Amino acid sequence: MNLAGFAFTEEENLATDAAADFSARRLAPGASERDRTGAFPIEELRELATMGLLTAKVAPELGGAGLSNVGYARVMQKLAYGCASTAVVVASSNLVSKVVSEHATPEQRSAWLDPLTRGELGTVSFALTEPKGGSDAAAISTRAREDGDDFVLDGEKAWITGATHAAYHLVFARTDGEGRDGQSAFVVPRGTKGLVVGRDEDKMGQRASGTATLAFEGCRVPKRNLLGRRGGGYAMALSALGAGRVGIAALALGLGEAAFDAGLAYAKERKVFGQAVASFQNSQFAIANARIDLDAAWLLTLRAARAIDEGARASAEASMAKIFATEAAGRVIDSMLQLHGGYGCSREYLVERLYRDARVTRIYEGTNEIQRVIVARSVLG
Repeated sequence: MNLAGFAFTEEENLATDAAADFSARRLAPGASERDRTGAFPIEELRELATMGLLTAKVAPELGGAGLSNVGYARVMQKLAYGCASTAVVVASSNLVSKVVSEHATPEQRSAWLDPLTRGELGTVSFALTEPKGGSDAAAISTRAREDGDDFVLDGEKAWITGATHAAYHLVFARTDGEGRDGQSAFVVPRGTKGLVVGRDEDKMGQRASGTATLAFEGCRVPKRNLLGRRGGGYAMALSALGAGRVGIAALALGLGEAAFDAGLAYAKERKVFGQAVASFQNSQFAIANARIDLDAAWLLTLRAARAIDEGARASAEASMAKIFATEAAGRVIDSMLQLHGGYGCSREYLVERLYRDARVTRIYEGTNEIQRVIVARSVLG
C-alpha cells in the first residue's frame, strides 16, 4: 500500500519488494505445514539473515541493512502476510540486533552481531518477560550476582520467542536493587551450563515460533558478556520495545491483508442463491469496513514509524498503532472468516489459521491494556 502523504525511499522499496518475494516463495507455501507440526523455520531465518533482515535496523557500517522504521514496518507486513511464525522471530531477532549494535563494544559486536548478519546463528532471543511479570518490565526478578570474573544468573523467563533455537539469549536480570536502574543486560549463549531451555509451547497460533521458557540455575557467564553499562538494562529494553511495537502493528496488518485477500477472492467466487457472495450488500459492507480498518491502521503505523525515524520518542504513537492495528486485524479476519461461512472454521482454509495467528498480537510486546495506559498518560500528562 502507498497511501497519500507517505513517500518511500528507493532502499525502502527494494527491501519491501525483496521481503514480498521471499514471503511468497519461501514462507507462504510451507506456512500451513509449519502451523500443523510446529517445525521451526531455521533455514528460512538463515536466508533472511543473509538478506540483512535480522539486522534490518542496524547501520550498514556494522553489517546491517540500515532500514528506517518505515522500511522495517513494510518488511514486517510482507513477511507476516506469508507466515506470522517466521515474522515474529524476525521481529524478536531485530530487537536483539538493534540493542547489541547500539551498546556492544567492538569485540562484542564481532562475537554477537557479525555472525548474525552472515546467517551463521539462525536466530537469537530477547529474554525479558517473566512468569510473574508479564507486561511489567520493571518487575523482573531474575538476578545476576557478581562472583569473581563472572556473573551468576538465577531465575526464569517465560514466553520467549525463538528460544528453542536461539544461538544466544539477550537476558535482562537484576544486578542492583529493586528499582528500574537495577537491571542489566547479558548475552547468554546456547549451551551455557545452568541454562535450561524449556519445551516448545503448544500455542493457539504462531505455532512455529519456537516459544519456550528459559530457566537459569546458577548460570555462570563472564563479565565480558555484560552488554552496555551495568544498570542500563531497563532503558535498553524500553527503547527497543517502543520501536518494536510498530513492527508488531505491521505484523498484524500483514495477517489482516492476507485475510482480506482471501475473503475477497472467496466472496467473488462463492455463489449462494444463484449469485456471488460479494453481490450481497451485507458482504459489501463487511468488505468496505475491512478496507477502512486496514488503511486507517496502516496510516497510524506509518505515522509512528516516521516519527521515530525523525528522532521523536513517539511512545504514545507506537502504542496507538499497536492497539489499533492489532484490533483492526482481528476485526478484519473475523469478518473475512464470516464471509467464508462454515468453511472459515476449517483448517483447509487460510482464514482459520490467520484467526489463530492474530489473537496473540494484542498480548505480546506489551498487552493492549498497557498500551492504553501509555496513551492515557501522554494525554493526561
